Amino acid sequence: MKILVTGGAGFIGSNLVKQLQKDEVSQVAVIDDFSTGFRENLLGLDVDLFEGSILDRDLVSRAARGSDAIVHLAARPSVPRSIQDPLASHHANATGTLHILEAARDSGAHVTLASSSSVYGANMAMPKAEHLRPMPISPYAVSKLATESYALAYKEVYGLKVLPFRFFNVYGPGQAAGHAYAAVIPAFLDAALKGNPLPIHGDGQQTRDFTFVETVTEALSVAARERLNPGDAVNLAFGTRSSLLDVVDIIEEILGSPLERDHREPRAGDVRDSQAANDNLRALFPMVEPVGLRAGITKTIEWFRETAKP
Repeated sequence: MKILVTGGAGFIGSNLVKQLQKDEVSQVAVIDDFSTGFRENLLGLDVDLFEGSILDRDLVSRAARGSDAIVHLAARPSVPRSIQDPLASHHANATGTLHILEAARDSGAHVTLASSSSVYGANMAMPKAEHLRPMPISPYAVSKLATESYALAYKEVYGLKVLPFRFFNVYGPGQAAGHAYAAVIPAFLDAALKGNPLPIHGDGQQTRDFTFVETVTEALSVAARERLNPGDAVNLAFGTRSSLLDVVDIIEEILGSPLERDHREPRAGDVRDSQAANDNLRALFPMVEPVGLRAGITKTIEWFRETAKP
């Protein structure tokens, strides 16, 4: 079986490649332009590497040739980044997805792809169930809604087998920190381990459904290998709800010392609260057991310490 992972040198992508090799997938290909991923994430992994952008249709076609499944993770991430440059987010996330879907049509590959909980946006209903009306409030969220909508349209008109996942707040080893668009948990850990104040946008009471990366990649691997085709987007989170201050408290407990907090202005485009309804996910993946937040943060701290530069 050949599986192509787009964005395979990134945080989730490289963890997925490791999971696929653990699951004894015979051939894994990766396409990545290293705009947000890192070559070192692929060191020691047996992959066929296609270096370049998913906006290069010829490259995508070559990488996808002979694939049984594609896991499409390549994207231009970050709500703030999309607000600064909405066209770039649209091109990477919407047009790039079209290139992947066209390649899948040619190869007959199943496509598992990453949408986002940000598509719920201003819809205040909790928990976030897949049937709720999407109300995106950032260019990034709009581009991710386009990602899943294109996939489902291709399913209807071309018979393509697809599974769009709505990722919530994925975290874990391999997630980059120390840059302006860092996700909240690596940003907190990077600051805490360097003895700096933790950057908190707003009051810290906003809530998220944090999902450990190993849990996510286990579900992605099953979806691709079994070519699951449920007919709609599915939340990929397990219905937990923790505030940013809850996360700070857990980090303090693990490190054994109080941490200074640096409260800043709220960020435009960020939703206040998020929690997944997980009935559909549980039905599709009864074997997947999520890693708890404290255990996941502990593993992530261990990775930060192991990879810290002297």
